Amino acid sequence: MSGTRDENVYMARLAEQAERYEDMVTYMTRVANMGSELSVEERNLLSVAFKNAVGARRVAWRSIIGMMQKEDPANPSLPSINGYKDQVERELNAKCEEILNLLRKADGLIATATNAEAQVFYLKMEGDYHRYLAEFSNEQYKPTHAQNALNAYTRATDQAGPGLPPTHPIRLGLALNFSVFYYEVYAKADSACALAKAAYEQAIPEIGTLPEEQRKDSEAILHLLRDNLQLWSDSSAAQGEGKAPEQDGTLCEDL
Repeated sequence: MSGTRDENVYMARLAEQAERYEDMVTYMTRVANMGSELSVEERNLLSVAFKNAVGARRVAWRSIIGMMQKEDPANPSLPSINGYKDQVERELNAKCEEILNLLRKADGLIATATNAEAQVFYLKMEGDYHRYLAEFSNEQYKPTHAQNALNAYTRATDQAGPGLPPTHPIRLGLALNFSVFYYEVYAKADSACALAKAAYEQAIPEIGTLPEEQRKDSEAILHLLRDNLQLWSDSSAAQGEGKAPEQDGTLCEDL
């Protein structure tokens, strides 16, 4: 039994508290397929569910890649490790395509969003999951996923400009993740810094005018933008000195 909308939302909240994100994905996918536009709470629950379900697999994939790079090529276990990596990649691909289908289908979340805030939110999500796909895809598929991410982030930015103020958390989160995309996927530090700096400088003069609750969200993202800018501006020198990855600007933060 799939349950009513309210029942699935309640169960998604419960699954979040229990940190059972796969269950949360199931409940919120049912809600997303019920036809009517998601409320702010519902779309946030959907985002949290997929972010955590995919995030756990991204961490696993990076750990496996790190282990493979350290292993002796003669290690007889390497084929097994590589097979495990392929399994995680298949899971990653399936989970990303699952949310992308909810976003992109003809009667999906992007097509049925009725205001700029929702449109930007969902287009940012589309960009994020194509970016994740680009992270682990081989050279055959990476350019396509990267281009799809660029298209979604650009559409979101075009709508955010006139539709949302510079201090809006969704607009700032978009700028944060779009700049991370330029840095990590296209290796364009200059573009990443320019985008992050513009968003930061546009928001800072107006941040004090926000209500307290919204100001906290926006300030948290501004701190991430600032931290990334610091990492990226230091990255060239750090890499030249042979510093560890956590010190060389490669561990940038997104939302």
